[in-house]
Amino acid sequence: MIDKIPHSSPLETGEATNPIETAARALADVRPSRPALWMGVYLGAFLNLVMIATLVAANRFPKLEPYALERNAASYGLFVILLLIPLVWYITRPAQMFAAGIVGWVLFVAGYDIAGFYFRNLFEVLRTPLEALIEGGVLYGVAAVLSWVVGMIFHARRHTIAPGRRSAHHAVHYRQ
Repeated sequence: MIDKIPHSSPLETGEATNPIETAARALADVRPSRPALWMGVYLGAFLNLVMIATLVAANRFPKLEPYALERNAASYGLFVILLLIPLVWYITRPAQMFAAGIVGWVLFVAGYDIAGFYFRNLFEVLRTPLEALIEGGVLYGVAAVLSWVVGMIFHARRHTIAPGRRSAHHAVHYRQ
């Protein structure tokens, strides 16, 4: 006796019948996750805190002028450490790495642009907000691409690339 397999419609199983819904579900793994976005928000906040503390220390405390080299080295060091957090945290997930980094960098550039209103000649001495935005985008973009390429190289080394050969019975025989 043949067992009957119950037929279920796509609506009953929850499958998408609309091609847009199907594509959206397929792209769900590609979209950055919320933890990456929140990391970007925190990164932007901390970058802005470091920037504001450095600008205030450099412009409002003249007694710290003899220690300008040390002050700048400490702020650059802290800045670089903060920039490396998404790169290290999401080293195997380039999409999340780029999302976290670019969100944090955009928030930092927004704060940098606002700081230009309060600190005169800031953009003439350092760089414009557009230049800063491009530098950060390139930094995180190159890091994400390098992470992806290295991941692909490791994947290729673990798995065989060459396809298997077909057996002889699939070969086409020609008459001579």
